[in-house]
Amino acid sequence: MVALKPLLISGREVLPLVEGGKGISVSNGDSSGAWAAAGGVGTFSGVNADSYDADGNQVPQHYHGKTRRERHEELIRFSIQGGIDQARVAHERSNGQGRIHMNVLWEMGAAERILHGVLEGAKGLVHGVTCGAGMPYRIAEISARYGVHYYPIVSSARAFRALWLRAYNKFRDHLGGVVYEDPWLAGGHNGLSNSEDPTRPEDPYPRVRALREMMNSFGLNDVPVVMAGGVWYLREWEHWIDNPEIGPIAFQFGTRPLLTQESPISEAWKKRLLALKSGDVYLNRFSPTGFYSSAVKNAFLAELQGRADRQIAFTPHAVDENKVEFPIGPRGRPIYVTESGAERARGWIAEGFTAALKTPDSTVIFVTPEESERIRIDQIDCMGCLSACGFSNWAQNEEGTTGKKADPRSFCIQKTLQAISHSDDVDHQLMFAGHNAYRFAQDPFYAGGFIPTVKQLVDRIATGD
Repeated sequence: MVALKPLLISGREVLPLVEGGKGISVSNGDSSGAWAAAGGVGTFSGVNADSYDADGNQVPQHYHGKTRRERHEELIRFSIQGGIDQARVAHERSNGQGRIHMNVLWEMGAAERILHGVLEGAKGLVHGVTCGAGMPYRIAEISARYGVHYYPIVSSARAFRALWLRAYNKFRDHLGGVVYEDPWLAGGHNGLSNSEDPTRPEDPYPRVRALREMMNSFGLNDVPVVMAGGVWYLREWEHWIDNPEIGPIAFQFGTRPLLTQESPISEAWKKRLLALKSGDVYLNRFSPTGFYSSAVKNAFLAELQGRADRQIAFTPHAVDENKVEFPIGPRGRPIYVTESGAERARGWIAEGFTAALKTPDSTVIFVTPEESERIRIDQIDCMGCLSACGFSNWAQNEEGTTGKKADPRSFCIQKTLQAISHSDDVDHQLMFAGHNAYRFAQDPFYAGGFIPTVKQLVDRIATGD
């Protein structure tokens, strides 16, 4: 393994090792500050981060507003204070070493307001902002206003080209790097386009080489690319280092930092990571964002898959093959389905899935009455955590709605991510992870259930392992 050379990131030479930001309190000030103290780039999440009271206790995020818009304003206040608090913790833990970045999702609710609030309230504590999940055109302008560097997360050269030509060329000096996130291997939300096959992973090398060629054409030869998604052993990426086709390169680790002593996730989550097998991480499209995402297979995902499987098309009137009148709901209002659809629906009802819920795609799903009630309550309790939510039909526009029917095939992402971050429930909540998470069980570093400190992990990674 070749020796890692320091790389200029956010105004300082540091190890080219970046902690990937993971939302809803999974990457916090403790984990990111420790990563920076080890000489790399620590990243805390600015997505609904935890805030603390005067005694250092976590402040529960309870919502009291009667309307979605009122709850949305509460969420914004929680998010800004949480981001400021995590920046302060990270700064203190870093001991002045490394760099501290904040990660945000462009499609999170009120992303711009939250960014302004955190960067204003934590001046001098945050050195860079990484941002993905959408096309974050304004991240450059906002970051430059506060004198911090910005790091867009993209999955193709084409995406960066659009961002550069529309906005980033005006803020060249604050572009700290470009994060290439592999859309097939990264954990959490993925940037797969409609033209890409989720079942056919592509080699990242030619895609990153194309990104570098695009960057060089804009005179960005010295701006680092950060490779994210699928990185485990650096020795497997040795041919990328000091490679003129790739240029200056850093590597981002999102999954491995989950299993450290400073990681705030529960012991149950850590134990589950140590027991994963190849194929246990599932690329799916259940997220209310509309993006693909990668998460650990468990009862939570099985229920969502069940909802999708127990689904038939319908029309409001008899049309073509949809000739069978089928009553649904407490009042038995009719819809019209095919003979085979009616037969399948009767079978699901016989199994206890007696509640029929319409979707925006002129289909109906069958769930238990308990599931139906939980879905209804979760949709009503929406606090606008996304800019647009397929599950609840919230949107941060004047109307407060996407204009589409709420989709019961999805779920409240805020609710489940808060739950898994603050409880031991790893079976009935969404557990994001990268597709290489099964390697915890195979890596001798973790033999016997060993959980390293962040410093031990960073030192280990730097050796190539």
